[in-house]
Amino acid sequence: MVNYQVTLKPVYSCPADEIPDGIKVPQGWRLSWHQVETWKALNDPEIDVIFNTAMTGDGKSLAAYLRTLQGYFPIMGLYPTNELARDQRGQIEAYIQRFQPTDQPRVNLLTGPELELYAERDGKTKAIALETRSKQSEILLTNPDIFHYLHRGAYLTPYDNPDQLWNRIDKHFDLFLFDEFHVFGTPQVASIINTMLLIRRANRGKRYLFLSATPDEGLLKRLDKAGFRYRSIDPVREGKYQFPDTPEEANSLAQRGWRQVTSEIELSFIPLPSSFQTSENWLKENKERILDYFKRYPGSKGAIILNSIASVKRLLPIFRELLATIGLTVGENTGLSGTQEKLASLNRDLVIGTSTIDVGVDFKINFLIFESSDAGNFIQRFGRLGRHSGYDRKGTAVKFANFTAIALVPKFFLERLFEKKDAPLQVGERYDRIQLQEAIKSNYRHINNFEGYYQRWGAVQSFQLWWNLGSPKIKSQYGESRQKFQQECEEVFDTSLKRVAGRVKGWADEWKELSGKSGNPIFEDASSFRGSSPLLCGLYDSTEPEEGDRFKTYDLPSILGNLEVEVWRKGEFKRQIEATETPIARRRFDYCLAFLNLKGYREERLNWRFTYDGDLGEIATAWKVQVLTGIGVWQPDNPWLDRISRELRDLALVSFVLAYPVAAVRQRLQLPMHFGIYPISDESSLHSPVSPYSIAIGQSALLLDTLAHRFKGKGGEVWIC
Repeated sequence: MVNYQVTLKPVYSCPADEIPDGIKVPQGWRLSWHQVETWKALNDPEIDVIFNTAMTGDGKSLAAYLRTLQGYFPIMGLYPTNELARDQRGQIEAYIQRFQPTDQPRVNLLTGPELELYAERDGKTKAIALETRSKQSEILLTNPDIFHYLHRGAYLTPYDNPDQLWNRIDKHFDLFLFDEFHVFGTPQVASIINTMLLIRRANRGKRYLFLSATPDEGLLKRLDKAGFRYRSIDPVREGKYQFPDTPEEANSLAQRGWRQVTSEIELSFIPLPSSFQTSENWLKENKERILDYFKRYPGSKGAIILNSIASVKRLLPIFRELLATIGLTVGENTGLSGTQEKLASLNRDLVIGTSTIDVGVDFKINFLIFESSDAGNFIQRFGRLGRHSGYDRKGTAVKFANFTAIALVPKFFLERLFEKKDAPLQVGERYDRIQLQEAIKSNYRHINNFEGYYQRWGAVQSFQLWWNLGSPKIKSQYGESRQKFQQECEEVFDTSLKRVAGRVKGWADEWKELSGKSGNPIFEDASSFRGSSPLLCGLYDSTEPEEGDRFKTYDLPSILGNLEVEVWRKGEFKRQIEATETPIARRRFDYCLAFLNLKGYREERLNWRFTYDGDLGEIATAWKVQVLTGIGVWQPDNPWLDRISRELRDLALVSFVLAYPVAAVRQRLQLPMHFGIYPISDESSLHSPVSPYSIAIGQSALLLDTLAHRFKGKGGEVWIC
């Protein structure tokens, strides 16, 4: 059998030629080229927006916070996951210790649950708690969700001025930092653009720094339209990375001040069938191979990154028992892992997890096994490896002897990489990171970027902000600014707010006719950051050692496919919370569809489908986002599901229905791996082996709306544009 292995050359980063006036660094410290260029850009009054695309592990965080380490320059850092924000807090505090600034910046972390607990503890509203924490921080680490809702007035009462919170907080911070920006979806990018336009109208002179693998083309195009002045700091484009072939070349670079970013890595590709649990099965069958690696290289630390939480949960007991035979520990890090377990996993010998590992958290590992779903996902996960030459174990420095990665990939992808004519890779050869990334991007699956979302739905967010600026309480203050904001939004999203206003009114009228109630579910979803979560369930997990970590939320589709649960009543769940001694943020459970007690994880994924009480034919041929009621859920041999299905039927769900099976829709539209699209049957197709219809709910429905025209054609013919 062919061993599809290549070697990745180490990466060295160029030092800065000189240190500008105003920067003081610890003795013996050398700044990288991109760090000094970021400093210069932040001090340039002609630049509003900076993109730093340095490689993972090359000190982008120091580039971002260097200005605050030299003097007063408040920063709001926005991170896509709370785990990444916590990790960054540790890095920043370490920088403060090393740099010893005269005026030590106050660093605070603020997540959604912490904001709720902070407000409850001090008897304050969330608005007061948020403003207080902001003004007590020179560096505030939070998430873009809070940033979004802050500027939409979500933390205010109807009696407050719409601008009273965001205007004060925006005035306090000089820089808004967006880390791992490439993982944001199009709706989130649209939100950030809208918020930047709003801030510019109220508080000029603010800067924005995006730390990203590659600047988002949709964002760049719209920054141009809006007249934002930006600069891209790209070490690859400027030739500021070197990839030595020999130890002698590496030593020469080090002597000239070049800093090693990643080590040499042996990368193997394992071809697997494209079906459920193939990676999980390979790991079970090759567990002795993994054990042998830890025996051969004592002191190693490893990570296994998978797509499925259920697979992680099933593998954990197997590898814990296996590695315990040589005195090693195994941790988990997934979206269902408790906070304490995630933190503890950083110090385990092997961590098994999902995307919570690949979004930025700084694991010190020399052994990586990972599966992926597309080109960007592959590059992101592979980037976790080789960033550290070793680690500290109880005061003793441990140096890694070897760096090994195993990529579990679909057979077709491996054939494109190695076996087709003019294949980009050859077994046994050496490549640099840029060559590998180009090979991956050119031959692996690309996911849809939903470019059409900006024009179709981006201005709905603009409309909400524009409407708030017209409040009688602040209208006179923002009269001219509101008009300019409208003009900029219309230019950026290529539409008119008058047209958007008509759509918003139409949705409200349709909802009134359907339900007899006031409100506007479609507008609410389109105005949100990540969309509503009507399928979210409260989950109690007694296996968590920390009492406060046992209360979780998880979406119904994932529960149906992978979890063994029993249904609890809401009161039962609440009593369990009240019986705990640990403070728990409870608001997230207020709107849960159901409450469940986790019993275990299924050995095999079970099929299920949504159902509709009526005929889906007319709904599917409407080709538009609609609010539907009467949607239930069906799964064979599930005794507890009827109770949840009854609750679900009463909900008004923002939906988009297509008259095509899920597999066909996913393939044709190049949907992301975790895109929320599900099978649904009506009364005439309930017993069909494959559901003939697909449904997307919430924000996924809006995204699907921008692509559905690819299926639409005359006389029912399918056409692809």
